[in-house]
Amino acid sequence: MTDNSQAETNAPIPKPEKEAGPFQPVAGSILLFQRWWRVVVRSGVDQQAVIQKVKEDSDFSPRYAFMTCMSAGIAILGLLLSSPAVVIGAMLLSPLMGPIMGAGFALAIGDSVWLKESAKALVLGTLVAVLFSALVVALSPLQTVTTEIAARTRPNLFDLVVALFSALAGGYAMIRGRMGTIVGVAIATALMPPLAVVGFGLATMNMSVFGGSLLLFFTNLMTIALTAAGMARLYGFRSSLSERQSQVQIAIMVLVFIGLAIPLGYSLQQIAWEANVSRQANGYIKDQFGNRARVSQIEIDFDADPILISASVFTPKIIGDVEQQSARVLSRAFNRPFSVAIEQYRVDTGSDAASAELAAARVQEQVQEAEIRVVKLRESLALVAGVSPDDVTIDTTKRRAVVSAKPLQGATLDTYYALEKRIADQAKGWIIQIKPPAVDLPSLEVANGEIAEKSIEQLPLIGWAAARLELPLGAYGSPEDVEIAREKLFNASGTTISAAGSNAPAGTVRLRWLSPQDAGQTSK
Repeated sequence: MTDNSQAETNAPIPKPEKEAGPFQPVAGSILLFQRWWRVVVRSGVDQQAVIQKVKEDSDFSPRYAFMTCMSAGIAILGLLLSSPAVVIGAMLLSPLMGPIMGAGFALAIGDSVWLKESAKALVLGTLVAVLFSALVVALSPLQTVTTEIAARTRPNLFDLVVALFSALAGGYAMIRGRMGTIVGVAIATALMPPLAVVGFGLATMNMSVFGGSLLLFFTNLMTIALTAAGMARLYGFRSSLSERQSQVQIAIMVLVFIGLAIPLGYSLQQIAWEANVSRQANGYIKDQFGNRARVSQIEIDFDADPILISASVFTPKIIGDVEQQSARVLSRAFNRPFSVAIEQYRVDTGSDAASAELAAARVQEQVQEAEIRVVKLRESLALVAGVSPDDVTIDTTKRRAVVSAKPLQGATLDTYYALEKRIADQAKGWIIQIKPPAVDLPSLEVANGEIAEKSIEQLPLIGWAAARLELPLGAYGSPEDVEIAREKLFNASGTTISAAGSNAPAGTVRLRWLSPQDAGQTSK
């Protein structure tokens, strides 16, 4: 064998090249993107300038407190007036975005001192806004839940998503120096209006409004702060946290988002279910009356048990038993008990659209007149009872109005009885109930084994007062006189009395209000 052939024999055999895996191009692209992000995007950020700017806006100061008060005042007035334009103005003035962003950046870089200062400014600003809003509501004659207020009492998953997108935009604007974008972020996240609604709920002691708006504010606050922290980390802001601490922080952020998403997702599901019920109820009621009828308005009380659906229908023909049939169909469709109350207005409607619109307009006018009558009835009852109109309970479905009267100087049971009768005469078709205060009852005179003529006239009054107050009555007098009074009063009004003592002049039965405990002892 020659030297050449031996060299060829001893030469190393070349290894075949390793084939590229299916994910190698993707991994290469990711590495290129990371390098581009680090070299091109991150390098253009002046971290010190950004942190200095965020710190300036996140401290508590007299200016911060003043602007918070002004923003809260404008917000609550806009909510009470149901004016979106005024509410938007309050969003633009609100300084709360500063400390929330500061808390997010402080979390990202691990600056505990800055985090405490931002948290202090945020807590104080929140308290100032809530208390100032509550003060404005307490001094305001308008204390009804408007549509603007109600819109901020049921946060859902969409609110979380809006806050997330807004925080991403706000974090980007803060880091890249696009400060004009912050205006849009302030409007989108709407931090101050929910706090103003919290103040409204506190002033009116409406815990449903208070809790719902507080959850909305907390959702916006946490989403903005945590997203700002995420954006700061994404842009490579230098952090004093260890790798372990960073991992724990990220895990906590994810858990907070999940914890917020669960109840908000359930709320969104409930809102979608209610919208479906409203749509189907509206469609079914329309089908019941045919094409020539028009459903003017439909209201659903989901808090009632069973769920109450109230509707006004303009129809050329009054249809009987439609309420029971609608309730049965809806109960089967949604597997929940429903109660349906339909107020039918008979109108002559033509087959053309113009006639239908004209009929609907006439019915709408009737509905408006009915609403005006209800408002006047509420005001009249509040006036004679000496209370606020909000203290008058009106059930338009059952056409029933109830109010508890305050003690009026010099007023007797006859006074409240006459006032109720006068209001009832004015409100034909309504059940009017004025609950009088537990003032002194008239005594009954007994002579020759009979109730005196002048005392017989008092029996309906005593029975009326007992029915309104639902309190037991005690009778003081001789056993014979008390028994005569008991029989006569029961026959006249169905009211029962209990013998409570004998300390009364002969021939006189004194009546007194008893507590339930006293009534139990008397019966024994």
